[in-house]
Amino acid sequence: MKNYFSSDFKLGVLGGGQLGRMLLAETQKFDIYTAILDSSKDAPCAQICNEFHIGDLLNFDDVYNFGKKVDLLTIEIENVNIDALDKLEDEGLTIYPKPATLRIIQSKARQKNFYVDNTIPTADFLHYAYLEELKHSYQNNIVDFPFVWKSARFGYDGTGVKIVRTFEDLQSLPEGECITEKLIPFKNELAVIVARNASGETKTYPVVEMEFHPEANQVEYVICPARIDQKVAQKAQEIALKVADAFDFVGLLAVEMFQTQEDKILVNEVAPRTHNSGHYSIEASYTSQFEQHLRSILNLPLGKTESKVAGIMVNLVGEEGFTGDVVYENIEEIMKIDGVTPHIYGKKQTKPFRKMGHVTIVHENISTAREIAQKVKETVKVISK
Repeated sequence: MKNYFSSDFKLGVLGGGQLGRMLLAETQKFDIYTAILDSSKDAPCAQICNEFHIGDLLNFDDVYNFGKKVDLLTIEIENVNIDALDKLEDEGLTIYPKPATLRIIQSKARQKNFYVDNTIPTADFLHYAYLEELKHSYQNNIVDFPFVWKSARFGYDGTGVKIVRTFEDLQSLPEGECITEKLIPFKNELAVIVARNASGETKTYPVVEMEFHPEANQVEYVICPARIDQKVAQKAQEIALKVADAFDFVGLLAVEMFQTQEDKILVNEVAPRTHNSGHYSIEASYTSQFEQHLRSILNLPLGKTESKVAGIMVNLVGEEGFTGDVVYENIEEIMKIDGVTPHIYGKKQTKPFRKMGHVTIVHENISTAREIAQKVKETVKVISK
């Protein structure tokens, strides 16, 4: 086995945001030399990695030249230049997740077609090359209100997703390739994180339940374990494993799902990386998702995925009406509560709904943890000076 620890091995990461920052805590734990590429000199990773390179993740030359400097390449965001990754892979660089997989996942249309081709349950959808096509579809009664519109590329954290209920909503959508989905009346939004290494060893984390902010379409709370029937949880884990196997995935894959009123599980979409739905694992699990990501891409034995204790994650996002130098109001108040751990992402500037940090609440009792999470949410305010 290759020596990754305290050696001249160099791990490259495309993206220097908060996911990269939390990954660096694990590379430092293992003393793995890590280089980061990001477009911003103020990226959360900039001051704490071994090597920091400024470059555009969607620019062929920037990604290709960075890849030539490292021994293994991974990502913390999927919106990267795949052509550069293909060339690097052809030249012998190990890249996880694989470029071919990222190419499918980058496009919501390709992703949905992949589920259909591999008999993975997903909501019915229609694919449009441009907005005018969708408008014609409505005029010809092919699509009915309400439906969910999704931009085919570059959507994240509620961006690029909209529920369309009226003709005015339809008129206000941006141009470009998109998909529409039937609006599913679901009981729960769930997620399962799957880890898979190159040897084919696979492990799933417990099913988590996600509660969303009604306006921002962002996750407010992630609850582990999900408060669902054990049979439903088992079905969700089995489908997540099927998705990872279909992709022949190496790395960490977050599979987001809907639990319908009839307890069917439908795959919504996947993230080929560490994910918001796994942040609870830093405090609550035997192996955090960030350590597990390293284990999987380096083909090391996978760690235990069970939770030691119930965990809830609360996102800290910028308050509406505040833009500028960030201030975390009342953070010391929540730190008085047992089992509460804040994580601050190192972003110096706040703006409305920007993810600035998260707080983990661990407790033996999930109901008590949820009550504390509510108190945390109401107490901490991310504002500006």
